[in-house]
Amino acid sequence: MSSKIEIPIGAEGTQNLIVSREYTVGHFHPDMPLVLGTPFLIYVMEVAASNAMKPYLPEGWVSVGAEVAIKHLAPTPIGFNVTAKATVTECKGRLVTFSITAHDGVELVGEGTHVRGMVDRSKFDARVAEKRPA
Repeated sequence: MSSKIEIPIGAEGTQNLIVSREYTVGHFHPDMPLVLGTPFLIYVMEVAASNAMKPYLPEGWVSVGAEVAIKHLAPTPIGFNVTAKATVTECKGRLVTFSITAHDGVELVGEGTHVRGMVDRSKFDARVAEKRPA
């Protein structure tokens, strides 16, 4: 990294997800209800954070998730649109911290914090390749 990358405090990103059967707990566990599964709630929240960072990353750089602390507050049935909003609260070195919320059009369904790291994609890919067997 030739110069320090700054993601401004207050930068925001959003992401929407229409809940379909594939995103429900009941899809994976037939004895459970057809409501949005927590891993998918976290995913849409992470993408919102990634979207907040994208405009500030240099060519060839991406962000990766590093830490998640999310509360899943309410169920969301099939057909509802979940909107996640991430706001940058801190940028320290290569780590960016977010405050994140998710709403399903009726109520707040998730909230918490998320940390993403900025990485040079080519170096990241090389590191992944080192783990593969020869």
